[in-house]
Amino acid sequence: MPYRLTQIITKTGDSGTTGLGDGSRVPKSSLRIIAIGEVDELNAHLGVLLTMNVPADIREVLTKIQHQLFDLGSELAVPGWSLIDDNYLQFLEQSAATWHAQLTPLTEFILPGGSAAAAQVHVVRTVARRAERSVVALQDAAVAVSGNVQKYLNRLSDVLFILAREVNRREGVSDVLWKKSQF
Repeated sequence: MPYRLTQIITKTGDSGTTGLGDGSRVPKSSLRIIAIGEVDELNAHLGVLLTMNVPADIREVLTKIQHQLFDLGSELAVPGWSLIDDNYLQFLEQSAATWHAQLTPLTEFILPGGSAAAAQVHVVRTVARRAERSVVALQDAAVAVSGNVQKYLNRLSDVLFILAREVNRREGVSDVLWKKSQF
């Protein structure tokens, strides 16, 4: 396999622009670059989660999601290119169904927390929601983005909510239930 990154410091971004996968250059403040950055941040937070004590089956799914997020980011980086198909969505839906089946029904809202790993899953979930909002902003600005990108991020945040609860369950830690303030 040839080297993909032969030079890291190129100085081509010094003017405030960056290159897309099709060779075009856009401002670093563009909605597309913001969305790409938020997906990259999401993937980095997943990396932090994977440094924690996470059960092997969950680790396997999260690692696959990391690769899928790289695919999703590459789709955002190459205008007109589509990679995220229904198989990606089905993978998330199946993961959610598997974990959700193990959980007790919620009777109250929960707060982010419980175990350290579950709290980190909640961080990842919130970053996924932010990335999703950025993709919606791209679509609202009439930037061509596959609808499956937004669907993937939407489903991913749902999967992560379920996963946070599953991590707490496996660690024997209760979800933190919201209690209305008594002020």
